[in-house]
Amino acid sequence: MALSVAPFLVSMAFSGRMRKYAAINKLPQLDKLFKNALVFSIVLLGAEMIFHDQEVTKWIWHIFLLGILVFSIRQKELRAMRMFAFAFLPFLLISLISDLTELIGPDFFKNNESYFKNGVGLSIIWLIATLWSQNRQYKAAEKERIKREQEDELNRAIAARKVELEVLVSERTAELTQQKEELEHTLVELRTMQSQLIQSEKMASLGELTAGIAHEIQNPLNFVNNFSEINIELIGEMEVEIDKGNHDEAKKILSDIHENLQKINQHGNRADGIVKAMLQHSRSSSGVKELVEINKLADEFLRLAYHGLRAKDKSFNASLKADFDTTLEKINVVSEEIGRVILNLLNNAFYAVMDRKRKKLEGYEPVVSIQTKSVGNHVEIIVSDNGNGIPQKVLDKIFQPFFTTKPTGQGTGLGLSLSYDIIKAHGGDIKVETKEGEGTVFTIVLPQ
Repeated sequence: MALSVAPFLVSMAFSGRMRKYAAINKLPQLDKLFKNALVFSIVLLGAEMIFHDQEVTKWIWHIFLLGILVFSIRQKELRAMRMFAFAFLPFLLISLISDLTELIGPDFFKNNESYFKNGVGLSIIWLIATLWSQNRQYKAAEKERIKREQEDELNRAIAARKVELEVLVSERTAELTQQKEELEHTLVELRTMQSQLIQSEKMASLGELTAGIAHEIQNPLNFVNNFSEINIELIGEMEVEIDKGNHDEAKKILSDIHENLQKINQHGNRADGIVKAMLQHSRSSSGVKELVEINKLADEFLRLAYHGLRAKDKSFNASLKADFDTTLEKINVVSEEIGRVILNLLNNAFYAVMDRKRKKLEGYEPVVSIQTKSVGNHVEIIVSDNGNGIPQKVLDKIFQPFFTTKPTGQGTGLGLSLSYDIIKAHGGDIKVETKEGEGTVFTIVLPQ
């Protein structure tokens, strides 16, 4: 009984193991086959235990198991099944030989039964060793399979993410391209607006100068008119003297006429200079540098700025101080741009002293001064006032576009910003020193 039960138990193990190897290779039909073999082995074992008829069940089992084994060996594509079937073959052969020997030669079987039992035992040990080795291979294969599946899943996830990223990059690139186009369009609009604002700023300052220009140009025109009338009278007197034959007296009158003509020419040139300065200030800058007398430019705009403010407010008075370095040589600048800077600083200075004057401080007298001097290889133009000064909290912002300390409607906030850009474009610098309640000093530094 013990010898017959063992083959059935091995058969059950064989069927279970084959199910495992068939399942791992994704062949459901084989899995079903070995599942049925397992059930059949259990049924045979139960039948033997109930009816105690070993011969019938034993040969049925041999035939059935041999068929399963041959079928397994023929599955060339399933290496694990074939290896296990070959490992099971010694056990089946020894069992068959022992059964045949017992049937044909009972005495021989009885005398050598221990050898057959040892053979069955060794074949079972061989089968167990094979099962253990196969199990390790199975686990390694399963681990490798899981690893490959994880790698495949990871690769699919990476590929999907790559597609998503490519779509996102494409969309983002399109957005950036659109934003770039919008920014370029906005930049063009801002540049156009800046040019318009600059021109508006120039025209606003030109409007402030109109009265001053009228005042300044009226003086030389009066001189031209007066001396012209005097010359007309002198010419008449000279003709009378010539008719009388008083040539000496006629020469004296001619000399007076000559002097008057020189004065007419002098004041005519003066008026011409004022008109040119006005035109230079009003038109767009040519950007062409030329040799300019800084002292003359500073003096001209000092008087134009002052008279312009006087025309707007007859009650305003201020002391003007000019200290020009007579050793200065002409420097190479864009005259209309430097004139615009000087005019802007002077207008700011006059505004500061006017604002402080309105406070009616006892003993306060408004003073605006302009000074030029040569310092090494630079020329300095210094505009100062004794106004209210600039608050320290806003000092860092005064050169920013559109920043102004003036009340709404009295300043665009572009004057100092434009002045800063002009001086920097000339390779120079503009500095400011101020003290609240005492005044402000702006210093323009230009290379000679």
